[in-house]
Amino acid sequence: MNGFGGISDLTTAKRGRSRSVNAENPTGEKGKGGMAPSNLGPSRKGSPCLRNLASGSVTTLADIKGPGVINHIWITVADQTEKDYYVLRDLVLRMYWDDEETPSVESPLGDFFCCGFARDCIVNSLPICVVPARGFNCYFQMPFGKRARITLENQHETELECFFYQVDYLELDEQPEDTLYFHAQWRREKLTQLQKDYTILDGVKGRGHYVGTYIAHTSLERYWYGEGEMKFYIDGDEEYPTICGTGMEDYFGGSWSFAKQVDGKTVEQNYNTPFLGYPYYSTHDERAWSAYHNDDTLPQRGFYRWHILDPILFEEDLRVTLQQIGGCHKGNFERQDDVASVAYWYQSEPHQAFAPLLKKEERWPR
Repeated sequence: MNGFGGISDLTTAKRGRSRSVNAENPTGEKGKGGMAPSNLGPSRKGSPCLRNLASGSVTTLADIKGPGVINHIWITVADQTEKDYYVLRDLVLRMYWDDEETPSVESPLGDFFCCGFARDCIVNSLPICVVPARGFNCYFQMPFGKRARITLENQHETELECFFYQVDYLELDEQPEDTLYFHAQWRREKLTQLQKDYTILDGVKGRGHYVGTYIAHTSLERYWYGEGEMKFYIDGDEEYPTICGTGMEDYFGGSWSFAKQVDGKTVEQNYNTPFLGYPYYSTHDERAWSAYHNDDTLPQRGFYRWHILDPILFEEDLRVTLQQIGGCHKGNFERQDDVASVAYWYQSEPHQAFAPLLKKEERWPR
């Protein structure tokens, strides 16, 4: 059950019972899939998706009795049109473990899958994969003891005509005592504060390990933006962190600004690897509305970094921050940008309740 991929463990007998929740089997019960009526006849694709999810509605995607472990989640929604302009930021994904009242996972749908700015892109990493066209996949293991509940809130101004999803999991006979639970939280500062580090995660109490960061960065000032250092304040650290990186570009595995010069022009070099990547860059908005106006967009960049082979362990508490420091011909300088993020970690329950999610208008990209 441990690890991601498990190729070296394929010859070992597995314990548990394979189950799956989707619109064809909303309870995941054994022998209850494909029962919806169809004009093609019995068990002939009668309910491939959820339909007509009203604006303002909260839909339970899965409500599973434990113990168990979710091994894979797949989701897709319709491609961009003018009417669903910000749908990937307007749909909110939440996950609750063991009858807890506050979610352990809360994020706009797109950002959870490393697709910020309400735009989809190809993501080819170990735990998160996004493939054409808008196929969102998550392989983070999500264990639970008594219950797992996953919901989707439609905060978009119109109904969601169709929503496709599948949650693949194992029923288990028992859960190890030292099992840690999956968590993820989205945040944003539309304008970071000068000389104050952007907070990716704080308020974490208990034992656990930090396993990943997604950053959706919009440059609001000119020149290089990525000199800020990642900091991990572990188990009582106050003024100074235990782990301090050497720069944002370094944290995401890059160097020398991810760019190269071609015919006198700077060209961004995007990349996807199993544990770190820079899958998205854009200075344009080619969606329908922009056809009638200029399509200039402030530079938008999306990055991911997975601490799977190098988890950040903590016993009591954890805080994660990122400096906003740039560089130019006169040296480094303090800057202010638009930064959104998702933090991913495992910890013992109960967890501290998250701060309220920003209203949808405050989540929309510039």
